[in-house]
Amino acid sequence: MISTSNLSLRYGKRVLFEDVNIKFTAGNCYGIIGANGAGKSTFLKILSGHIDPSTGQVHITPGERMSTLSQDHFAFDEMPVLQTVLMGNKKLWDIIIEKDALYAKPDFSEADGDRVGELETHFAEMDGWNAESNAAELLSGLHVPESMHSKLMKELNGKEKVRVLLAQALFGNPDILLLDEPTNDLDVDTISWLENFLADFQNIVIVVSHDRHFLDAVCTHVSDIDFAKITTYTGNYSFWYESSQLALRQRSDQNKKTEDKRKELQDFIERFSANASKSRQATSRKKLLEKLVLDDIQPSNRKYPGIIFKADRDCGDQILSVDHLSKNTLEGNTLFSNITFILNKGDKVALLANEHIAITTFLEILTGNDKASSGEFRWGSTITTSYLPNDNSKFFDNDENLIDWLRQYSVDKNETYIRGFLGKMLFSGDETLKMSNVLSGGEKVRCMISRMMLTNANCLILDEPTNHLDLESITAFNDALNDWKHVAIFTSHDHQFVQTVANRIIELTPAGIIDKRMTYDEYIVDEKVKAMREEMYGVGV
Repeated sequence: MISTSNLSLRYGKRVLFEDVNIKFTAGNCYGIIGANGAGKSTFLKILSGHIDPSTGQVHITPGERMSTLSQDHFAFDEMPVLQTVLMGNKKLWDIIIEKDALYAKPDFSEADGDRVGELETHFAEMDGWNAESNAAELLSGLHVPESMHSKLMKELNGKEKVRVLLAQALFGNPDILLLDEPTNDLDVDTISWLENFLADFQNIVIVVSHDRHFLDAVCTHVSDIDFAKITTYTGNYSFWYESSQLALRQRSDQNKKTEDKRKELQDFIERFSANASKSRQATSRKKLLEKLVLDDIQPSNRKYPGIIFKADRDCGDQILSVDHLSKNTLEGNTLFSNITFILNKGDKVALLANEHIAITTFLEILTGNDKASSGEFRWGSTITTSYLPNDNSKFFDNDENLIDWLRQYSVDKNETYIRGFLGKMLFSGDETLKMSNVLSGGEKVRCMISRMMLTNANCLILDEPTNHLDLESITAFNDALNDWKHVAIFTSHDHQFVQTVANRIIELTPAGIIDKRMTYDEYIVDEKVKAMREEMYGVGV
């Protein structure tokens, strides 16, 4: 067990946490949620001892081992991959190092022999003889092939390092596992493996993630950071979100009878309990939900952006035709080739590729910011586009305040009108006078969304729209795209975003295109698609 007592953290006048008393118990996975800047990652650093609280204490059951996902991708550069994983269990690794050093001594003494005997006993008790095979199995599950296990960490690319560091955190069955954004840079198959691993994990997991699908798959509880407090609720993220929204609607409806409210809540809980049968943690989660006290459900104090896209006109019959489009890098590598398709009314296309640069380049070509190596494309005469690029830095290289920044993209220059669009994205009062060149990543994306809403375009082009956004903004963006009746072309690493928005999947490969009218979940399990991907990328992709 791990718990806190009267935990507070202050930076000058800014209070992140105040008198937090919380307990995490074995067999449960806790998703830490909160707006950007609420202190999610900071809270994990306090639990792990990397940051000292201003007041209060963290208590861990004596003898229990904690493991964390390292955020320093260069800390183990001089270590072999397999040994980096073994280092995840520090006690076992220290035994291995000391034991090897003693065996290597040229003047091995009787005392050394006694010490080695003690170490060998501890080594066996910790299943040391199977440590390397267990570490190798973890690496293989995370798609790090055996050919890499003896390489130095510095020989791996960034995505490969992330997988090794994740294996390091998972290694040795830790009693307490702290994971900060564990799905970053992982492909869908590796995320699925991690979901399965954590669903079967019997100890404590505390995770910070902006991936709602991941939180729903692994979490038994949600711990919400709001107003410097942390409140834990039973259920996954979707249950927390929908129940808090239901409670908020009920609170605003003063005329609704108490008994009617309780019945509505009871029906809601029963529905989610039934849905829990689809989860690998079905039995435990359903029991937890059935024990839930109705009064435990509280309205969320979160503010959700008002993302509303409107089009000045409907799309005509001719939207977009792409004919044998190809692109090679300056080094001669093929990003994609022979891309041919026609966009139709109502299409919401999710773009996939093994390398994200291929998608970004494709979108840059469609928006006129880059040129294809060969082929052509043509937009219909009725189509107007609005583009949200992945790299928005060039839009924020001046010192204008947000009102003046957004005004330059608006036909209507009236300040009240401009403030209205900023207000929808949660910029109000003095915040509208912030300088555009000092914004955080999330604030920049919200400004870019305001800019998009001003255009009233009928085709939205989105390159990783959920990057840098908090869960509230992601949810609002997701809802806006679900309500969108026109055309969209987008890419996102957010599983739920892609699954709920896209009605067509197009994958760009160096050998051609895979184009399927189906949902994302259907696409990733479709046997014909798997065969096509193997043919285009090579066996074992």
